[in-house]
Amino acid sequence: MQTFKHADVEILERTLERRGFLSIFRYRLRHKLFAGGWSATFDRELMERGHAAVVIPYDPQRDQLVLLEQFRIGAMSDSTSPWLLEFVAGMIDASDVDAEAVAHRELFEEAGLRAQHMHYALSYYSSPGGCTEKISIYVAEVDSSEAATLGGLATENEDIRVHVLPRTDVEQLLEQGKINNAASVIGLQWLQLHRSRLFST
Repeated sequence: MQTFKHADVEILERTLERRGFLSIFRYRLRHKLFAGGWSATFDRELMERGHAAVVIPYDPQRDQLVLLEQFRIGAMSDSTSPWLLEFVAGMIDASDVDAEAVAHRELFEEAGLRAQHMHYALSYYSSPGGCTEKISIYVAEVDSSEAATLGGLATENEDIRVHVLPRTDVEQLLEQGKINNAASVIGLQWLQLHRSRLFST
């Protein structure tokens, strides 16, 4: 099977279109084709958002999950509400050691929790057709009785309500479509697949 690498893409031009919370670049490029030869030259816009860590806080002793509720600008078109149910998440900055360090930090900042164990689940690109963001998901073993009521940093304009719910209730919310952001859906489904292996007694 033919495998392409970075060397099989030729970047002809890279132009900054906008710098901000979300920076956008325009690329002019071409790449090798499966059938042989090179593609025509074409343009693509790419949003450089950085990478993020997501944490699924799970209490195996009580079989409870810690879920967050917060405002998301991208959900303003939602017919119900732009306040979403999701799990702990944070951006990975240049100063961060790695994604797991971010997972521990965000778990405390957003939910008031410290992980007894942090299990790496998976990583994926959130929207590789136009965004560089890569998400790393972790499952944190926590004591849910220590969860905060409210979380987040005012300096980051975060206003988070923390919910502690039975795992089966959270799974029902997923089935009902009330958990509808990709990282939370993927992380929760990963936990459903691997929970018995990770937390067998």
